[in-house]
Amino acid sequence: MDRAQKEAVIEELGQIFTDSGAVVVCHYTGLSVAEMQDYRARMRDVGASVRVAKNRLAKIALEGKPCEGMKDLLTGQTVIGYAEDPVSAAKVTEAYAKDNDKLVVLGGAMGDTVLDRAGVSTLSKMPSREEIIASIAGCIGSPAANIASAIGAPASDIAGVLSTLEDRESA
Repeated sequence: MDRAQKEAVIEELGQIFTDSGAVVVCHYTGLSVAEMQDYRARMRDVGASVRVAKNRLAKIALEGKPCEGMKDLLTGQTVIGYAEDPVSAAKVTEAYAKDNDKLVVLGGAMGDTVLDRAGVSTLSKMPSREEIIASIAGCIGSPAANIASAIGAPASDIAGVLSTLEDRESA
């Protein structure tokens, strides 16, 4: 890898560390190519990505970034999982690590907060952005539905009374 390629990798990793909602760092020693492809596919399905990079280049890319404290996690064979949504990369990585003991979660970062193994696990249990938006939309829509039914209730009551009166006169 020549100097220009290294600079390009450092620039790409810098963008990943800056723009991602969360970054998860794992050891992947012993993971086969098929298993790594499966992990990448699962991450891609939720809009997350996986990047394997030299630790030395990743440490250079971390300099001056809010998550610079994550440098200590970059030892051995590491893979970086990241996504714009802070929860999705952690969820998929935790689920995959549970199924495959060769992928070992070391920690990660969310913004300027460096996470340990337990922090990534906690992050993976949080609701995703879409789940939160759906919950908020439901909370906003519920009062409107209640108001509409309250407004419509007197009209249906009147219609019921008129129907009853009409039935009485017919009989």
